[in-house]
Amino acid sequence: MAAELVADRTLDCTGMLCPVPIVKLSKAIKEVQPGQTILLLATDPGSRPDMAAWQRRTKNEVTLMEPEGKTFRFFIRRTA
Repeated sequence: MAAELVADRTLDCTGMLCPVPIVKLSKAIKEVQPGQTILLLATDPGSRPDMAAWQRRTKNEVTLMEPEGKTFRFFIRRTA
C-alpha cells in the first residue's frame, strides 16, 4: 500500500527525539496546500503516540503509519 502513496514533500526527522519531529511537522504542514501530503520519517519510538495526538489536535489526517525497519513512516495529508 505504501508504494502507492506519493508525498508532495518529505520531512526526514530520523535521529531526532520528541518533540522535534512534531515541531518540524507543525511548521511543514503550514507550507503545503490543503490536500497535499507530507512523508515524515522518524526513528523515535514515541513518534507513534505523538503523531496520533497531533492528528487529533490538528484535524490533519495521518493516512498511513508503518514501521520500516527502525524507521517509522507517516503519510500526513493537510486537511485545511
